[in-house]
Amino acid sequence: MSPRIWDELVPEADRIASHRAGFGRSSGMGSRPALLIIDVQYRTAGTKPLPLVEAMKEFPTACGQVAWDAIGNIEKLLTVFRQQGWPVLYPHVAQKFAFDTGRLTEKVPTMMDIAPAGYEFVESIAPRAGDVLIPKKHPSAFFGTALASYLINSGADTLIVTGCATSGCVRGSVVDAFSYNYRVTVPEDAVYDRNHASHVVNLYDMSEKYADVMTTEATLCALAQLADR
Repeated sequence: MSPRIWDELVPEADRIASHRAGFGRSSGMGSRPALLIIDVQYRTAGTKPLPLVEAMKEFPTACGQVAWDAIGNIEKLLTVFRQQGWPVLYPHVAQKFAFDTGRLTEKVPTMMDIAPAGYEFVESIAPRAGDVLIPKKHPSAFFGTALASYLINSGADTLIVTGCATSGCVRGSVVDAFSYNYRVTVPEDAVYDRNHASHVVNLYDMSEKYADVMTTEATLCALAQLADR
């Protein structure tokens, strides 16, 4: 098997056992993809590419250089979706106030320490007229939102999930999308996380159970085949 990003952390015995059990097969894409760009806001990226420690001085939840590496790949995917007129949706963290802090801000108090500018979308992949904005208060883009309704209306049968954080909002959204019977693709270099180990292990687990995990380049090739149908 070709080397994968998670080979460095997931023991070979675990990978062999999972393969023998039948996990990790490809679901492929349907005929109508939608692009989810999750939480690509300055609060997770910082306003410019910086090492993690430096980025966190600006916004404590920033992920640093890995965010900007992923954003470059999200731009490539977004260009294709705009050219094809396929739906683009932006699930994003809505600013929290004292009345709706909830369990997440109890668990991660820095969520309440983000300046309003941190909630703005990164300019290079910011929404345009016709895109769908999905403000959310919880990790999954589906929980407590109208995302499923928008996807049904658009006729989408496949979700390309990008953004932040791989181990949190991306994973939560992927599991729920899978539960709604959507085909799911996660471009492994178009999602990001402040914790490399969490990023890698969650990519592996999603690949085994809930999604097709591949590079942005492979995703673009698959989308090109859809566009040519």
